[in-house]
Amino acid sequence: MKLSEAARYELATYAQLAAMWGVKVKTVQNWVAQDRSSLIGWAHGASALLWAVRPQLVTRGTEPDFRSAVAFYPNCRISAGLGWSTRVPTLLLIGNKDDVSSPAACRQMIDGAQGRSALTRMVVFPGAYHDFDRANLPLHAANGTSDAAVPEHGHIGTDPEARAEAQKLVSEWLAR
Repeated sequence: MKLSEAARYELATYAQLAAMWGVKVKTVQNWVAQDRSSLIGWAHGASALLWAVRPQLVTRGTEPDFRSAVAFYPNCRISAGLGWSTRVPTLLLIGNKDDVSSPAACRQMIDGAQGRSALTRMVVFPGAYHDFDRANLPLHAANGTSDAAVPEHGHIGTDPEARAEAQKLVSEWLAR
């Protein structure tokens, strides 16, 4: 997927602002454990998170970096083709039936970062669709219709087993 220069700038700017805001909160709020702060994002927020943890976006000051990151079902299609890597340990969670995001693109992105990236772990949940961790969301087409057979924009819905496992994995990831 080719991205226009304007779209690349917009995505990079969004990721930089998100990361800078996170650093600002970490350094200004006395209740924040500076050495335990992590980023977490879902869908578009997870895609921005993947940009925010790239080595190129490291903060220039003396503020401590984020300890880790967790990305729920990001769209990895852009990052996969741009030589993505991460400077902080990153956990990526996605369903193997996610037809909104792309598990294959995420695998390609992570495999492409081997040897030049911090620890990255990808967990693919069998039978799970996009938004698998959202509570009580019946499976349906993401385009707003109730017909799950219409694949124009993919499908979203809760997968209780994947949701429970993801909650456990995130807790363990953040506690390490």
